[in-house]
Amino acid sequence: MSFTPGFLDELRARVGLAETVGRRVRLQRRGREYAGLCPFHNEKSPSFTVIEDKGFFHCFGCGAHGDVIGFVMRTDNLSFPEAVERLAEQAGLEVPRASPAERQRHEREQTLHSALEVACAWFEDQLHRPAGREAAAYLKRRGIADDTLARFRLGYAPDGRGGLRQALAAKGVPESHAVEVGLLRRPDDGGEPYDYFRGRVMFPISDRRGRVIAFGGRVLGDAQPKYLNSPESPLFHKGSVLYGLAQALKAARDKREIVVVEGYMDAIALSEAGFGQTVAPLGTALTEAQIELLWRIAPEPILCFDGDNAGQRAMWRAADRVLPLLKPGHSLRFVVLPGGEDPDTLVRTRGRAAFEALLARPRPLVDIVWEIENAAGPLDTPERRADLRRRLMERVRRIAERSVQQLYEVEMKVRLDHLFRPAQGLRGQGRIQGKGGRSPPWQGQRGLRQADRGTFRDRAATPLGPGHAETLLLRAEQGLLAALVRAPELLGEMAEQLARHTFDAPAHNSFGAALLAAPPLDSQALQDHLKTQGFAELLGRLLSLAVYEAAPVAHPKKSLNDRRAEWLAIWSRVHRREISKEIEADKSALSDDLSVGRLAQLRAKAQDLQSIDPEADIWDDDRPFRTG
Repeated sequence: MSFTPGFLDELRARVGLAETVGRRVRLQRRGREYAGLCPFHNEKSPSFTVIEDKGFFHCFGCGAHGDVIGFVMRTDNLSFPEAVERLAEQAGLEVPRASPAERQRHEREQTLHSALEVACAWFEDQLHRPAGREAAAYLKRRGIADDTLARFRLGYAPDGRGGLRQALAAKGVPESHAVEVGLLRRPDDGGEPYDYFRGRVMFPISDRRGRVIAFGGRVLGDAQPKYLNSPESPLFHKGSVLYGLAQALKAARDKREIVVVEGYMDAIALSEAGFGQTVAPLGTALTEAQIELLWRIAPEPILCFDGDNAGQRAMWRAADRVLPLLKPGHSLRFVVLPGGEDPDTLVRTRGRAAFEALLARPRPLVDIVWEIENAAGPLDTPERRADLRRRLMERVRRIAERSVQQLYEVEMKVRLDHLFRPAQGLRGQGRIQGKGGRSPPWQGQRGLRQADRGTFRDRAATPLGPGHAETLLLRAEQGLLAALVRAPELLGEMAEQLARHTFDAPAHNSFGAALLAAPPLDSQALQDHLKTQGFAELLGRLLSLAVYEAAPVAHPKKSLNDRRAEWLAIWSRVHRREISKEIEADKSALSDDLSVGRLAQLRAKAQDLQSIDPEADIWDDDRPFRTG
C-alpha cells in the first residue's frame, strides 16, 4: 500500500510527536526539547530526546531514530501501513487508497471485520446466559478469573445450528460475509447455512491491532475434534498468526522477551499468572512466518514445550525449521517442562515461581541441535561416531547465514572433540596405559603432544587458515568465562564488562548471565550451582585442559592479580572486535541511511572503542589471545 507525500506530511502535522511518545515514555521538557528514558533499551539516565518542532526522536544511547510513524512502528510492532492507519484514525484523517481496487478491498475487509466483531460480542454474551452455564463452570474450574475472561474475550457457542446465524442477520450482516469468514457453513446439498461452531468454548483470535480475525473453539464433551479453528479467509492465515499477540505485546516490549506455548489455555493461564508476554501458535508446528513475527518482537523467543514425547518432537521440529532462518543475534531458546506437566497445570499446582525458575535458564538452540543427533543411536564404534559427525555438519550446513554457520561448525567440532576424547585416550583420560600401568608420555598436562598444544603464541607466528580466527575467538571467550569460575571474587569487578559484551557463541551468553545472577560463592560451590542450572556440560568444556592451554588466564593456579590483568586484556581485545565489526557494518549502511541517528550511533561506538584501547584501530585475527 502506498501513500502520497502530501498525506503523510498532513498526518505528521496533525499528530503530536511529544503527545504520542508521552503515552509510552515519561518526558520532561528541556527548553524546546523533551527528554526521557529510552523505551528501546534499558538505561538509568535519560538519553532519549524528542524534538517536536523538527518532528523526530533520537536516542544517543542505542541510536534509535525516527518520526512519529517510526515510533509507533517500533513500540507497537506494526508495519508502516498499519502504523499510518492507526495514526490516521487517531487524527480523524481518512486514509487515501492507491486505486479503486485497493479501496474496494479495504472496504470489504472492514465489513468482514465487522461481521467477526458481531459474532465475538454474541459469543461473549452467550457465556453468561443459561446456555453457557456449563462452559462458564469449565472456565472457572480452570482457574480463569473474570477480568481474564474479559481481556481475552472468551465466549460460548451454543449447541444449535442457527443461533449465530439469526444474531448476525439481526445485525444486518450479509450471509455471504458470514460464510466467507467461517462463521457459517453451507451444506453440500445447497440447504440453509448453519453455525460452524456449536457447543464450544470460544477463543477469539485477533491480529496485532486487536481486531478479531478468526476463532478457535474447544468442545466441552467428547466430540472430535477437541479444538476447531476457523477456516482460512481473506483475514485469517493460520500459519501467520499467533494467539494472544495483541494482549502480549506490551508485556513483551517491557520485558524484551516473548514466550511461546502450545495451546490457548496455556497462554491464558500464564498471562493470568503474571507472564503476559506469552503467545501460542494455532494448533500447528511453528512456521517460518511465525518465527519472523516473533523476531520482530524479541531476538531470542523462548519456546516452552510439555515434558512428554510429543513435546520433545515439537521442540525438535521447531529447531529444525529455524536453522535456515538464523541470523546474527536472532535465534530460539527452549524450556522443557517436567514430565506430565504443561504450563497451565504447572502454575496452578506449583505457583508462579516454578515457571519463573524454568524461564531463567532456557536452553540455547545449539544444545537442541546437538541433542537431536546424539539421541539417534549409540556411539560405540568409529563408524557410528563418524556418522554423528556427518549428520551434525549436514544439519549445520542448512544455516544460510555464513557467519552463523561457521560458528556452529566451530561449536560442533569442539563438542565432538570433547565427546570422543575418552574413547581416543587423549589428554589424561586414562583409557590407554603404558609400561608399568603409567600413562603414555603424550597423555596428561605435562606430556601433552606438541601437535595438540597449538598455543596462541605458536599461532601468532604462523598465518591462520580459514576458520582458525573463529577458533581463537571461541577459546578466548571460553577463557574469560572459565577464569571467572576459577576466581569468583573477580565477578563483582568484571560485572560491567561481562554485561556489556555479547559473545559470539549463544551458549556463552547464557552462561555469562548465569554467572551474573549467581549468589556469592567460592569456586567449587559456584561450579555446583551452575551444574544445577543446566550448565554441567558447558562447564566441563570451559574448565578443560584445552581451554587453559590456549588461554592461561583460566589456569587453576594463576594468581589473582595476574588473572585480573590478563582477563581485562583479553576482554578488551574480544570486545573491541565486536564493536569494530558493528562499526564496519554501520559504515556500510551509511550510503543508505545518512541520518542523525546513524551518525550518532557510529560516534558512540567509536568512543566506546577508543575507551577500550586508544591506540588500536583494527582487529588482527592473527594476534594471539594468550597473554601468559
